Amino acid sequence: MDRCCCLGIAALAAATPVAYGQPPQVRNGWNSLPSRTLMGSLEEERAVLEFEEESLVSPGKTHSREGPNKSLPSPASSQSFCTKCMSNSIFNSIKVVLFSTKINLLVPFGPVAILVDKFADNHGWVFFLSLLGIIPLAERLGYATEQLAFFTGPTVGGLLNATFGNATELIISVYALRNGMIRVVQQSLLGSILSNMLLVLGCAFFSGGLVFSKEQVFSKAAAGVNSGLLLMAVMGLLFPAVLHFTHTEVHFGSSELALSRFSSCIMLVAYAAYLVFQLKSQKNLYVPVDEGGNQTEGDEDEAPEISQWESIIWLTILTLWISILSEYLVDAIEGASVSLKMPVAFISVILLPIVGNAAEHASAIIFAMKDKLDISLGVAIGSSTQISMFGIPFCVVVGWIMGRPMDLNFQLFETATLFMTVIVVAFMLQEVAASFFVHIDPTSIADKPSKHH
Repeated sequence: MDRCCCLGIAALAAATPVAYGQPPQVRNGWNSLPSRTLMGSLEEERAVLEFEEESLVSPGKTHSREGPNKSLPSPASSQSFCTKCMSNSIFNSIKVVLFSTKINLLVPFGPVAILVDKFADNHGWVFFLSLLGIIPLAERLGYATEQLAFFTGPTVGGLLNATFGNATELIISVYALRNGMIRVVQQSLLGSILSNMLLVLGCAFFSGGLVFSKEQVFSKAAAGVNSGLLLMAVMGLLFPAVLHFTHTEVHFGSSELALSRFSSCIMLVAYAAYLVFQLKSQKNLYVPVDEGGNQTEGDEDEAPEISQWESIIWLTILTLWISILSEYLVDAIEGASVSLKMPVAFISVILLPIVGNAAEHASAIIFAMKDKLDISLGVAIGSSTQISMFGIPFCVVVGWIMGRPMDLNFQLFETATLFMTVIVVAFMLQEVAASFFVHIDPTSIADKPSKHH
């Protein structure tokens, strides 16, 4: 290697003998390059030779020639960077969830209701402030569920939306059961079904018809399955009421309660089978359809505003806060009925369902005005199906565990009202009932050739 270096240096010296030893005439002859350029090339050649020599002798030393050491970030700096990113993420999440809508201005009424209950003991004000405080929490609960649906898919997202959309009613019902207010539980659940099927669905159809002059379409298959489940739920509620008012039970009171518990278990099993049907075997039936009856996957431009874990954390926080306010709300119902001179039945059937379903009411109308009638039907009919097939049997089983005689006897008038409502909605979804909308059955046009424009 030393011989090669010497030969290379000698060759370079022989190639430039006139750089310093020849007169100016010769320097300006065959070697007319400036001396600075020539010296630079000499230094570059020598650097290359030295680099090759060191790389052949000790390859591990080549890394020392790469210039200044590129030091890795220290653990303290990386930890501070992670802490800063986490704090920014938390700040953005709080900003999006709590400060993005004007309805969150009602959130402080929840803590005010707790303070009024502790110091003033005025049941009317506690009830009113608790109602106002639960409204934005129920809406934000629906928002967090929609954000989580971006990561779970449309089918599971719809199920989560219906589940957490009814979480407020279920929490209120559990606290009312614990206090022995069985009629409040029955009437609030019945009011939720009626408000979803009559008020929400009617407003969605009406609003969509006002915005769009064309006929709006929806999937008949999904609506038919929900209608069948609603009829099954009405049948489960009808048998205990008929048994009670016909006085044909063998053991008065106990036979009615036993039949209610048995029917509730059957309804829960049927709802579990419906979930398997919806999520696994026939999930394509729940994909929205367009005007031509073709299935669509929804809007691809929409993106989640918070991450998956942030959605789960917010769902947990909002559910806990709703449960706390629901306890104060249930404890103040009877006192509010006396102080406000308002019957408990009106509070249970009208006020509690409207507060619990406020977010669903608004979302169903908004989706109908965006020509997304399938989603509106999923919110209204799907929520009613879940309350009737899961919410009511769940409360019966919870009352069974608590030792409360919660049954499916909703009295004759309430049961008849629910039966007529389900029949009217089922027939309306099967036939063309108004010029505002028309149903499309995807299976009936599956064999038709597609039109190419």
